[in-house]
Amino acid sequence: MYLIKKICCIGAGYVGGPTMAVFAKNCPDIEIEVVDINQIRINAWNSDDLTKLPVFEPGLPQIIKKVRGRNLNFSTNVSNSIREADMVFISVNTPIKEKGVGAGETSDLRWVESCARQISEIAEGHTIVVEKSTLPVKTAQTIKDILFSSNYQTSEKSFSVLSNPEFLSEGTAIRDLEEPDRVLIGGDDDEAIKALNDIYLNWIPQEKLIFTNLWSSELSKLTANAFLAQRISSINSISAICEVTGADIKDVSFAIGKDNRIGSKFLKSGPGFGGSCFKKDILNLVYLAKFYGLNEVAGYWRKVIEINSWQQKRIYEIVVEKLFGNLVDKKIAILGFSFKENTNDTRESPAISICRNLINEGAFLSINDEKVTEEDIEKSLKKDNFVYGFNKNEPCWEFQSNLYSAFENAHAVIILTSWDKYKAIDWERVSLSVKSPFWVFDTRSILDIKNIQDLGFNFWQLGFGNNN
Repeated sequence: MYLIKKICCIGAGYVGGPTMAVFAKNCPDIEIEVVDINQIRINAWNSDDLTKLPVFEPGLPQIIKKVRGRNLNFSTNVSNSIREADMVFISVNTPIKEKGVGAGETSDLRWVESCARQISEIAEGHTIVVEKSTLPVKTAQTIKDILFSSNYQTSEKSFSVLSNPEFLSEGTAIRDLEEPDRVLIGGDDDEAIKALNDIYLNWIPQEKLIFTNLWSSELSKLTANAFLAQRISSINSISAICEVTGADIKDVSFAIGKDNRIGSKFLKSGPGFGGSCFKKDILNLVYLAKFYGLNEVAGYWRKVIEINSWQQKRIYEIVVEKLFGNLVDKKIAILGFSFKENTNDTRESPAISICRNLINEGAFLSINDEKVTEEDIEKSLKKDNFVYGFNKNEPCWEFQSNLYSAFENAHAVIILTSWDKYKAIDWERVSLSVKSPFWVFDTRSILDIKNIQDLGFNFWQLGFGNNN
């Protein structure tokens, strides 16, 4: 029987930090350390100002305040933490490969492999290694091959490998961790499975804990995200049909969501899905299917991503069309840059491609977001050596922390994230500072059409069949 007294989590990002905070809250007798080589990130987790945590997640600051320094610590001392741990969670970044075999489809596992090698060299006694990152199927075998290599095996150390994928939705991650639909544990070592199971039993009922082999656990995570993304692409494709037929996507979504075989979740149309997992996990499925010669399967899932990209391109083209086919020297207010509300995550945000295209058309953007910083927007718009703007020597966007300042002398506004603040905009106040004619583009369907049109504004709403 394995007794877990100390846990090490490698990776202090969107998964590692919140997950270990909830673990620490519910398991006060276990010492937990989250480690990362990024000193700036660790400093942020240790900041006295809880509004400056590197991850914005409702409910997280309150938990950090309660457990940090008690049984949860954040450190850059990776080696020491591994050495002392009974259980090590691997929760590092696994982006899509940019070069080499599988580039553009499969995950870059260099950091996972690096973690496995470090654990194999440093760990002492018996260590349970838990995959927490979203990984391609059969990644656990890579970890096992490294850990069980004869170069590292001694009579004084041994390992078990488990898969315990996260099923978190950013913006509701704390609730998802506290009250999950299910917890999945994959592995072939019954004692290791029981050790992890017993940790979760501190706050989760046994009936919500599911056990599979390693490969089923890994594939279940990819499949869950692929199915959710597919629903978003499906409803977004219908939004385009609504616009040309006179239907209203909100009515359609409500009607089909009442079918208990379908359900109402993930049927909100918008500018497309984002975040770190959906696109990456679908691409991993595409690569896996192609590897085994299942080209029709690969083509099916590839289409989900193509629809997502098409939706973003379609929105940008509609903006250009409504503004007389010309955006040169026109100011556009951008409301929202995170990929969804209640998170500061910009990874794969629809706002990135839409803003880039608008800038390339000559527009000047005034960007506001509730939680995303100016520095993060700068990184997102400039990544991949992107050079934008008609005149490279002049600024083509600005960050406005004040919502109403973003509207000053603007020709249009585009709502890209459903922050509550944007649902309560004082449009009469806006009307005093914008250009005429003024366009409101609501890609999240959060505004009341009549209130906007009564002020003389032109209005376009995604999936609404009576757009101007």
